[in-house]
Amino acid sequence: MSSPNLHPMLNVAVKAARAAGAIINRAALDVEAVRISQKQVNDFVTEVDHASEHAIIETLLTAYPGHGILAEESGSQHGAKDSDFVWIIDPLDGTTNFIHGFPVYCVSIALSVRGKIEQAVIYDPSRNDLFTATKGRGAFMNDRRLRVSKRTRLSECLISTGFPFRTGDNFKQYLAIMADLMPRAAGLRRPGAAALDLAYVAAGFTDAFFETGLNIWDVAAGSLIVTEAGGLIGNFTGEPEFLDQRECLAGAPRIYGQLVPLLAKYSKFAGLDDKLRASDRVRAVDPSAHAGDTYARSTIEATPEPASGVEAAAAATVPAAPRKLTRIRREPPATPAEGDAAAK
Repeated sequence: MSSPNLHPMLNVAVKAARAAGAIINRAALDVEAVRISQKQVNDFVTEVDHASEHAIIETLLTAYPGHGILAEESGSQHGAKDSDFVWIIDPLDGTTNFIHGFPVYCVSIALSVRGKIEQAVIYDPSRNDLFTATKGRGAFMNDRRLRVSKRTRLSECLISTGFPFRTGDNFKQYLAIMADLMPRAAGLRRPGAAALDLAYVAAGFTDAFFETGLNIWDVAAGSLIVTEAGGLIGNFTGEPEFLDQRECLAGAPRIYGQLVPLLAKYSKFAGLDDKLRASDRVRAVDPSAHAGDTYARSTIEATPEPASGVEAAAAATVPAAPRKLTRIRREPPATPAEGDAAAK
C-alpha cells in the first residue's frame, strides 16, 4: 500500500520491495526445495534471487519505463541505457543466510539520479521491517523516524562487519582488524547482510559497520538511510565517495571519527607509511604472515600489486631497520656408508 507521505518514486520502490518480499517469504516456507547454484566459491544464487529481481524490475519499469536498471543478477540489461535515473537493486541480500534458513536477509533498492542516491528502500521480509529514505527528508523504519546511536565511547559500542569468504580474500588482514577492534568495543557481530547492517546503524541498533569487497548494490540504499539518520559513511580513510570502492565504513559521527584512525591503515587508499604499519600489525597478529600478505592477496585491490612493490618503495623511502638477518643453511644428515660401525 502506498503512503501519501512518501515521495512518488519511493512509493513505487516500496511496492517493488514488498512484491519481492512476498516471493522470498513464500520460498522460505520450504527453503530446502529452492534450487541453488554457485557463482563462485561460497557465493550462491537461487531461483528466488532471480524471481525477486524480476518482480522488482517489472514494477519499476512499469511506472518509469525511461529509467535505467543496475541489478545484481542481470546487470544493466534491462531499462534505458543512458538515463540519468538508475535503479540499483539487490533482490536478496544475504542469500547464504536465506538458503540455511537463517532469518537475516533483505531486499535493497536505491535510485541514483545523476550519480547521487536520492531514494532508498531496504525491506526485511522475515520481520516485515521497512527502512526508507528520501534525500533531505529523513530516514524511517516503518513509521518511526530514525536516528543513529548517541553513544560516544567506542568501549560501549556494538559494531557489525562482514567476514571474508571468497578464495583469495585477505583473512590475515581481517584477523588484524579484529585484534585492533575487539578489545576496544563492547562487541563485534557478523549478521551476513550488508544492506541490513547499514539499516541497523541508521536505527541505532548497532553503532557502526565496516566491510570490504562490497558491490554498489550492497551499499547504495543503506548509504542514504544512514546519512539521513544523521550518520556518516565512507571508505576506511573517511572519504565520502565510496560507492564503487569496495570498502565501506558507517557509523554515528563520534564513533565513525574514532574508527577511521584504526581502519585507515588497512584501506587500499592508505599511504605507504600506513601500509607498512598495517603489514607490521598483520605480522604481530600472525607471525607466519609475509610482509606483502596484507595487500597482495586482497580482493579489494582493483589491480593486485606484487608483494615486492611495497617492499621496494619502502626501501627507497624508509631507513633500514637496525636488525641483522642471518640465513642458516641446514645440510641433510650424511648417509652412513654400508658396514659403518656407527650406523650399526
